[in-house]
Parts: sequence; C-alpha cells; structure tokens
Amino acid sequence: FFFLMIRRPPRSTQSRSSAASDVYKRQPYMYEHLDSIAKALNHPRVFAFLHIPVQAGNNNVLEAMVREYTVEQFEYVCDYLFEKVPNMTIATDIICGFPGETKEQFDDTLRLIEKYKLPVVNISQFYPRPGTPAAKMKRVDTKEVKQRSKALTQLFESYRCYDFLLNTEQRVWFSDKETRKNGETFLIGHNKSYVKVVHPYNEKFLGKCVIIKVTETHKWHIAGEIVNENPEPEQVQANYFGDEFVTDPIKVSEQSINNQSSSTQVSSPKSENNSTQKQPVLEEVTNLKQNVQEEPKNVVQSATVTSEVKVPSNNLSNALMIVAAVLFVAGLYLSFR
Repeated sequence: FFFLMIRRPPRSTQSRSSAASDVYKRQPYMYEHLDSIAKALNHPRVFAFLHIPVQAGNNNVLEAMVREYTVEQFEYVCDYLFEKVPNMTIATDIICGFPGETKEQFDDTLRLIEKYKLPVVNISQFYPRPGTPAAKMKRVDTKEVKQRSKALTQLFESYRCYDFLLNTEQRVWFSDKETRKNGETFLIGHNKSYVKVVHPYNEKFLGKCVIIKVTETHKWHIAGEIVNENPEPEQVQANYFGDEFVTDPIKVSEQSINNQSSSTQVSSPKSENNSTQKQPVLEEVTNLKQNVQEEPKNVVQSATVTSEVKVPSNNLSNALMIVAAVLFVAGLYLSFR
C-alpha cells in the first residue's frame, strides 16, 4: 500500500498539443462576470484599475502557452471595460521569445500594444522554469529575444497616457511616501484610475484624501497643486451592489429562518412537526446572540473541555513511528529496484 502511494503515476498518453487545444476552447472566467466587474470598478471607493496579463498577441503562441483565452477575447474585455468604466486603467504582461514564437507572431504582439497603448506593460524575456513543459521546448535565439524585448520597450516608451488629465481636478488618496537618492521626500498617492500622483512631502496629508489640480503629466505619474485639503466624502448608495448582500451572520440566520417559515404551507398536516423542528434552530440563533455577549466565559469553558482530551501514550506513538519508518524504507527499496 505504501509502495503504491509513493510510486509516480504513469504519464498521460495525451499529447501536449491536444491538451492545449482542450484548454484553449474554454471560455474565460471573466466573460461571465464583466457586468459585475464594471459595477465594482465604478464604485467611488474602488480604484478603476485591473491587471489583465495577455502575455502574447498571437493566438498560436497563446495556445502553446496553454492560455485559456484568445487575443480577440482579451480585446473584447478591454473594449467592454473602457466603455463601461470611465478613465479605466488596464495593466498587462508580455513574454518575449516564448519557445516557437516567430518574428511574425511577435509582430502581432507589437500591434496589440500599439492599438491599446496601455499605461502599464510589464515586459519580460522568456525564462525556462525547471519542471515545466516549456522548459523542454526549443528556445528562440537569445539575441533575438533581447531584440524583441528592446523593440517592445521602445514602443511602450514612445507614447504617453496621462496628458488628457492636464488642468483637471482629481481626487487623490495619499497613502505612502518616497525618498529619492538626493534625499528629497515626496508624497505618493493615486487618483480614481490608480494613476500615480507625486507631491512634495507634507506629513499632514499622509493618509488623507485631497483634491488636486493637475499641472504636470509624465510617462509614469502626474503632479499638481492641492486645491481642497478636506473634500466632502463621495456619497454612495447603501444598496449599491444590491439588497442581496447581508454581512451580519445573525441577520442571515434569522432571514433564512423567516424565509423558511413563510414558505411553509399551513394546510399541511405536517405543519406542526415542521414548526417543532424549527424551534431548535430559533433557539440556536438566540444562543448565538448570547454567545457573542458571553465570549470570554465561553473561551474558558472551551479551554476546560480541551484539557480533558486524552492523548495516546508515548509507547503507542513510538511504535507507530517505527512501523511508518519501516514501510517508508521498504517503499523506497521497491520503487528503485
């Protein structure tokens, strides 16, 4: 039995390309929840930012990576979110030189980045991670991989994304500070779109929300002057996400019991039995409320009960350990014969 546990299971006869095709046909999980995602990102207290790593702009390369989406599906998600969420920020990742990637296929990746001009593109060169199927695939020439990474970097640095914010007022949350090599310290914050905001350090603004007027835009951040140090909090409807979300466990239990009670038919001869069965549940909810108020007392009682649990004797434990060690050695011997 122990030998069967440690023995490596036989390798699947299914080819990698077949497995990749099966995975490749699945619909991305995000497809079923785009409305909810857009709803959440539009909430005034949620950053309109999402990291969606596409990795490559060619479907054949994505299939070789066993990615569960196509380029067209990635584009649909981007187009949908850009339409439904104002000033949406999308970040992505790109792997340059995945095994088998041709120059023409990499050009598709360049066209994808050129089309959307995303403000955050994490560029990396393919590295064979030990133990993965890709590590055994024929690699693209190292010089070619570096050239592709350089070309993508040059494309990314050729455009700017934040110029449209110039002279606008932005609500900013300052949550961090940054000290540069010259010793100068700055406040670091983000606006609703999660655009980085840099401002001269002032401790009273750290952890605060302010309104700034943007006077500078750069490749990686924006800057401006504070025009309102204490803005009014944005109003959010209590049922923004709907009435179906209840966070209080006691209310959940009571609501569930009330729903069951209302759905019970009085005309049934078993109604009395049903009400009798519900009584313990109602008592359990009542006890739950009491337990919340008497938590310290219950902790002491729990400790008392735990102390009564019997622990196996040392002799029995030692015997079990010896048997396990013998089985382990026997299994190793049989597996390497």
